[in-house]
Amino acid sequence: MGHLDHASFGWLTPVLSYAMACTGAALGLRCTVRALGATGRARRNWLLAAASAIATGIWTMHFVAMLGFSVSGTEIRYDVPLTILSLLVALVVVGAGVFAVGYGRGRGRALALGGLTTGLGVASMHYLGMAALRLHGSVRYDPMLVGLSVAIAVVAATAALWAGLNIKSPVAVVGASLVMGGAVSSMHYTGMLAVSVRVSPSATALPGAAVMQFVFPLAVGLGSYLFLTSAFVALSPTAREREATAAAQRPVESTTH
Repeated sequence: MGHLDHASFGWLTPVLSYAMACTGAALGLRCTVRALGATGRARRNWLLAAASAIATGIWTMHFVAMLGFSVSGTEIRYDVPLTILSLLVALVVVGAGVFAVGYGRGRGRALALGGLTTGLGVASMHYLGMAALRLHGSVRYDPMLVGLSVAIAVVAATAALWAGLNIKSPVAVVGASLVMGGAVSSMHYTGMLAVSVRVSPSATALPGAAVMQFVFPLAVGLGSYLFLTSAFVALSPTAREREATAAAQRPVESTTH
């Protein structure tokens, strides 16, 4: 059996991956709050932004954490199409969950459906990302821990969507995002505890891309997207602020006529 190290760079990758999960959650919650206060095309656009933020945060969290993953006796490479597919799955399924909540008529039913869909999507993203691993040996999973990681993903997703529906205060959003980031990280590392590797030493070159050639640049790019979008959302006026500005301008317009 190969020795697995989940933090070969020390605390750097766990802390950075947690920060990515929190950032995606906070941005997703703020966009959901904006969406619920909007109508028509604006609601759709805010929901798309929320889904992309949450999915990007979760995917980036997973692969930043994987930067610190190593197995003694073998190098690790990643299948590029499967890695990209894991990102697309996260975007599509998280989007379905967010839209179910954003447009659902019965909140309880929409929340249950959205949480289940999103949680299963998060778990699918994680295990697709793990399926993209290429190493000299075979990977096995503990079924109990896999089931626990999926349950954590569903609970975390449901809590995230509930927070999007019920939490409006920016301070409360920050607190909720910290809890959600912890839940997503717990799901990831629970899933990683389920992994065992039987190494088969070989001199044959592994297919796929090295982590620093592909995963790291992609994670940096998506992380930059999260931070830039966060700045945009923070600076853009809320519906209440736009109404207040419009109300302040009306007396001025009436006196000029």
